[in-house]
Amino acid sequence: MDSFEAKMKNRPHVVILGAGASVAAIPTGDANGKKISAMAGFINKLGMSDVIASCKLNTTSDNLEDVYMELHERDDESMLFHNARMKLEHRIEEYFSSYQITAHPTVYDFLILALTKKDLIATFNWDPLLMQAYQRCVYYTRNLPQLAFLHGNVAVGVCEKDNIAGVVGKVCSGCGELFLPMRLLYPIKNKDYTSNRYIAQSWRMLQYYLSRAYRLTIFGYSAPKSDVAAVSMLKSAWGAVEDRSLEEIEIIDIADEEKVRCSWMDFIHTHHYSVHKQFFNSALGTYPRRTCDVLFDNTMNVMWSRGDRGFKNDMDFDDIKRLIAPMLADELAKKEGDILNNPYV
Repeated sequence: MDSFEAKMKNRPHVVILGAGASVAAIPTGDANGKKISAMAGFINKLGMSDVIASCKLNTTSDNLEDVYMELHERDDESMLFHNARMKLEHRIEEYFSSYQITAHPTVYDFLILALTKKDLIATFNWDPLLMQAYQRCVYYTRNLPQLAFLHGNVAVGVCEKDNIAGVVGKVCSGCGELFLPMRLLYPIKNKDYTSNRYIAQSWRMLQYYLSRAYRLTIFGYSAPKSDVAAVSMLKSAWGAVEDRSLEEIEIIDIADEEKVRCSWMDFIHTHHYSVHKQFFNSALGTYPRRTCDVLFDNTMNVMWSRGDRGFKNDMDFDDIKRLIAPMLADELAKKEGDILNNPYV
């Protein structure tokens, strides 16, 4: 039984992030007051309205996904479409690169410190906020989750020579050259998840972790129409719902609960799910660093858990450090794969 318990508690917690997660990370704006923009109206924010209007597109939508998809589909018709698309890509990369995380803890800081190296955060977002949060979380512990950037990221650089990824502008430990910005994967109907080596690797990582996950959290991701292939790949990795009778899914989303549940019903086994309006009510916020331990203790050891010992929205970094310090000490003292102390039961 101890062996089974250790195996289950050491299974991964996988978190998939969409745009809603970045909105929650900087609800009042980044360090310069700049907010995350919705895809609708984004063309105007990029200062691209006149350029797009000159292309005389068939779509009347001002949604970035609709506009980019048509530009891409008509790329071969004339240089007008091609040049507009290239300019749009440049503006997008410039725009997202300018985001700067706030000095106080964000939801991304709490999220990263809620997980350990056995876990994975996979994000569809281009903005650098998750990476910026990760860079300061390493000052508290190196036992942090793996990261996968499914559509690329403006903060992630690559060294093609050594096949190493790192922070844009930093130096590759292999050849000593600077990491160069990676290509972003833009919103088209038939995305190519294989030609970019790093994006392909990110998807393989997600599929591996997702197939073994004990908990799955979907945070602010609504699976837009341009992500049909992505959702199909997620379903394939998760497997048949009837084989997921021990696992738990939680969804963090401000949308109506029934609508959210219907969107993800192909991943949910009967009643094994929960929907939360905010991060701090989720297992990640309530049971940081022991989310899988609590799930096993609740469902298999039939133990009550304390929901008042986790992260709070008004915590500063000193508060966070005090809260997780005993757990970090326990993690250092135990061997990899051992059963950790669970302060929530």
